[in-house]
Amino acid sequence: MTTKKPAPKATATATKSEPVAKEVTKKPSSYANAGVDIDSKMEGIRSVKKMVSSTATKGSVGGIGNFGGLFKSPGADYLLVGSTDGVGTKLKVACLAKRHGTVGEDLVNHCVNDILVQGAEPLFFLDYVGASQFNGHIFQDIVSGLVRACKQNGCALLGGETAELPGVYPHGEYDLVGTIVGAVKKTRVITGEKIKPGDVIIGLASGGLQTNGFTLARHVIFDVCGLTVNDLLPGTRTRIADALLATHRSFLKPMKALMAKMQIHGMAHITGGGFVDNIPRVLPPKCQAVIDRSSWKVPPIFDFIEKVGKVDHDEMYRVFNMGIGFVVIVDRRKAQEAMAILRKAKVQPSIIGEIVAKPRGVSFKDSAKEQQAQKA
Repeated sequence: MTTKKPAPKATATATKSEPVAKEVTKKPSSYANAGVDIDSKMEGIRSVKKMVSSTATKGSVGGIGNFGGLFKSPGADYLLVGSTDGVGTKLKVACLAKRHGTVGEDLVNHCVNDILVQGAEPLFFLDYVGASQFNGHIFQDIVSGLVRACKQNGCALLGGETAELPGVYPHGEYDLVGTIVGAVKKTRVITGEKIKPGDVIIGLASGGLQTNGFTLARHVIFDVCGLTVNDLLPGTRTRIADALLATHRSFLKPMKALMAKMQIHGMAHITGGGFVDNIPRVLPPKCQAVIDRSSWKVPPIFDFIEKVGKVDHDEMYRVFNMGIGFVVIVDRRKAQEAMAILRKAKVQPSIIGEIVAKPRGVSFKDSAKEQQAQKA
């Protein structure tokens, strides 16, 4: 007779089956082979999160990376002011020069100035970067400019979109667009309705072409003249790249100083359309802006484009800012006080014209010297 051995006691390992973690191996990506590398893009976005987070302001809620950015409402006494714009074909110059660190500043400052015209201060900014193929180094340079300008303007970089679109954008190039939202007290909105004949127009110096007129500028400089970004601008000691990539200035701080001291009747940001199309946007029906073109020194790059490109003199003032990036319109009795405040802010102000009782629009007054130069 054999003795039956007792069955071994059940143990957890013997009776319970646990899932075994499998190491995930990275497989070849068909999407990456087709032109869109998701891993590269996500790594690039992760790498700038800390930089972007440094722009958070007291209105910021949460961090970046959510489907939408959160920001506290400024309150019922305020109006929100929004604007969207892009850097345009200035980006082609950045690509030629392989310099991408300031185009983000150009974009933020441009948008800040646009809402400043109505008296608004920026709350937050959203960006869009679209490219044929994601380049981490270029992306970091672009974002560094966005961050720098947002900090300088007290604006939170709340989020954005990075899109890889091969077949839409040329290889090696990209697009950069931004949306800004600001706020102004309902009682402080500047509409231009207070502008009246006799008011004085003050111009603030631009840093260069800002972000407009680059298609014509590139045609004259690169196609007509055959110059490169590394050549000197004829008649100057400035390289073409430096002249064309000069940063679009923000006029927020000097204008805040001015608005704190006096009532401003109107403002205009001199962007696409130059003087002719931008100033009338804030003029009442029976007010005309008369601009004295001899009242400030036009930077050399504009004279060069006009002469070499054989561009009509009046057209120059519709395509380019001609050295005046922003205009402010004040009561004549306040003009000298305004000039003193703006000089202290180091924005090179000039009294460039006045408002007269004529149909809405812009007309130009030239010195005898300018008139002779145009006929020559």
